[in-house]
Amino acid sequence: MDATVQVKCLGGRQLEGTLKGYDELVNLVLEDCEEYLRDPNDHDKITDKKRKLGVVVVRGTQVSLVSPQEGVEEIANPFLVEEEEEEEEGGEEEGEE
Repeated sequence: MDATVQVKCLGGRQLEGTLKGYDELVNLVLEDCEEYLRDPNDHDKITDKKRKLGVVVVRGTQVSLVSPQEGVEEIANPFLVEEEEEEEEGGEEEGEE
């Protein structure tokens, strides 16, 4: 606890704040919480703009993802690589006929 986390909610809302508490139903208490604002022209797009919310209680039924802000690194999608290899192998076999 007391770690900065990003929370993605159902409906697309994205929050960032300091995790102060949680329970078995994944209800979260976030302090110094900020909400990422959506693009007014495209509501599916999240912008870099934020608005401060302060202390927030997020109901567990609305939480889709909780991720630490620090210590996260992106990795390659292993399934994507396998699909590309299969497509290449399929293309080579068709050319041999």
